[in-house]
Amino acid sequence: MVRREAKKQAAGGTVKVRQVRSGIGFEKYQKETLRSMGLRKLNQVVELPDNPAVRGMIYTVRHLVEIV
Repeated sequence: MVRREAKKQAAGGTVKVRQVRSGIGFEKYQKETLRSMGLRKLNQVVELPDNPAVRGMIYTVRHLVEIV
């Protein structure tokens, strides 16, 4: 019997996100989302894993960030 091991998926993709607007004046949860993504300053770029959780965070603050 041939044993087949599942191939490990490659490191997966990553997505670069830039903060283009301040979180000031927006709901608190949106500021917290920016912080949890590692964004602290305007025009800061972070590289995050491309997975559903991160895509959901990007969607939540889509008016404050852009994909690079």
